[in-house]
Amino acid sequence: MAKTVPAPELESALERLEREFPQTLVSLPHGARVAVRECAANGTGAACVLLHGISSGAASWFGCARALAEQSDSPVARVLAWDAPGYGGSTPLPAEVPTVDDYAERLGEALDALGVSRCVLVGHSMGGLIAAAYARCHGADRVARLVLISPAGGYGAAGQSGEREQARRSRLEELADRGVTGVAERAAARLLSDGADTAARQWVHWNAARLDPAGYRQAVELLCNADLARSRPLAMPVSVYCGDADRVTPPADCAARARLLGASFSLIDRAGHASTVEQATTVAQAIAREARRSAVAGGDHE
Repeated sequence: MAKTVPAPELESALERLEREFPQTLVSLPHGARVAVRECAANGTGAACVLLHGISSGAASWFGCARALAEQSDSPVARVLAWDAPGYGGSTPLPAEVPTVDDYAERLGEALDALGVSRCVLVGHSMGGLIAAAYARCHGADRVARLVLISPAGGYGAAGQSGEREQARRSRLEELADRGVTGVAERAAARLLSDGADTAARQWVHWNAARLDPAGYRQAVELLCNADLARSRPLAMPVSVYCGDADRVTPPADCAARARLLGASFSLIDRAGHASTVEQATTVAQAIAREARRSAVAGGDHE
């Protein structure tokens, strides 16, 4: 089979990714490691930590991270995005069927190793489940503010057994039948609005095409067994955002999750589920506003 050559625009973006949002492999306890991308920002406040969704990876945050870091009045000093366990260069979790708390514990180890003492924690889709679980169980002193973008609700509630099995079966059957290539081919249509440009579609496809099947299967189990409602109560302010054209976690569902968490809710115009790619600058501006509110409230300096 011939090797696929990236389009010139994508090839240029990949070159800038490694130059402007480089990856580092960070050693964790018990021989594990986590792959983290980081760029310095102009501010002096807390770090901003970005957690990706199930069909993505740390690199998906590139446009958003650069826009956040380049703001002249940036309220953050560091912008970091991890590859979740089993993604990219990050070690999978030891359990075949890990829980959201296993992911949250690994996140805590990563933040310890990175020297992050205070942060604005941002979770997109599945990353929102991990972020909320970490903030609830481990992060009251470390997380100044929680920002959830199109958060997944999970299928772990007692009354969701039918939905849980359907979600597990459909995702795992797609992976078995079509492979990572097939998952990636469908990603842009699922995750972006109809008006998304070619660059956004290429970026979503490239990130999905890098999935590791074993790490993806673990993440499917996380999604099926987690329940965002279990993260209540939360000790820090929470804000929820959603693309106005999100077909995966529609605005009505995200608004309900915001009410559940006692959070504010806002729409992102002209965006599907992957608003972090499709409207990266708008999302960065929203994150900066949330970080600024946290800084005004006081006490979020590193």
